[in-house]
Formats: sequence, structure tokens, C-alpha cells
Amino acid sequence: MIHILTTGGTIEGLDCDQKQSAGKTSLSNFLEAANVSFSFSIEEVFQKDSRFITFDDREYLAEKVQTSESSKILISHGTFTMEETAKHIADRKINKTIVLTGSFILGSSRNTDAPFNLGYAICALQFLKPDVYVAMNGRIFHWSNVAKNLKTNKFESKDETQ
Repeated sequence: MIHILTTGGTIEGLDCDQKQSAGKTSLSNFLEAANVSFSFSIEEVFQKDSRFITFDDREYLAEKVQTSESSKILISHGTFTMEETAKHIADRKINKTIVLTGSFILGSSRNTDAPFNLGYAICALQFLKPDVYVAMNGRIFHWSNVAKNLKTNKFESKDETQ
């Protein structure tokens, strides 16, 4: 069973620049449309633009990961602070496979990257060894070697951004 924890962000249609939801998107809708054949559960942890996620929010999320009965956790997250949350969870040394993903284009938009990133993250989650990863732009990054490039709007390894 894959346990999906949602935190808001662009992947769920949260548009912070408009200070409102631009049409909430359900990750279960993406999964149902893909006709997936694996079992999953979805739990909303909170709904925030990732720039406003606090230390206490990250602690709460890490506790949800720790107490989940599943050994495979997918976290949907806003892209602005995804690396910070990945590091925070990794610091807890939880012996589970944890993948964070999100999108750059609103999940409620026709041309969104959300379904691709979600599917890619779920596929990776099934093959990776226990640790914390970020799955974005068709790539998998270890939590300790990922950075968001604001010029290209892509995630890359830290040595690529220098």
C-alpha cells in the first residue's frame, strides 16, 4: 500500500499568487483516470503554499510519515521549499521509502505537469530503497543532492546549479 500525504501546493491547484485556490485538484482523480492497479490511501495533512510551511508543520508531517503503517510514502508538496521538507524528514532517519513530488503548473490547468510528476514519483517509490527522495521533471534526486533552479524552473542536482 502506498500512503499519499498531501500538503497543498501547485499540484493541488493552490495558487499563492492569487491568494486563493484556483480549482482544487484531487490526486485521487489523477490516479483514477490512470486506472492504477495498486492500493493507496490519501491523507490531507495540511493545505499550504510551501513558502508558508513552518518548522511545526514539518514536524507534524514527519510524525505522519513515522506513524504510517505503510513503508512507502508519497508526499505532494509545493516546489518552493520541497528540499527543506525533504531534509527535515531525512534528519528523522525514518526507515521508509519517502518520495516528495509536486508541479510547476497548477494541477487544475490543462497543460499541468502534475499527472506526469505524480506517476513518475509513484513508479520510483516502488523501486527505491528506504530513504528520502524528490521526484521532479523526470528525475529522481536524493534529498541531500537536490536544488530548485529558479531560472529554468527545474529541479537538478546541487552540482548542476553551481
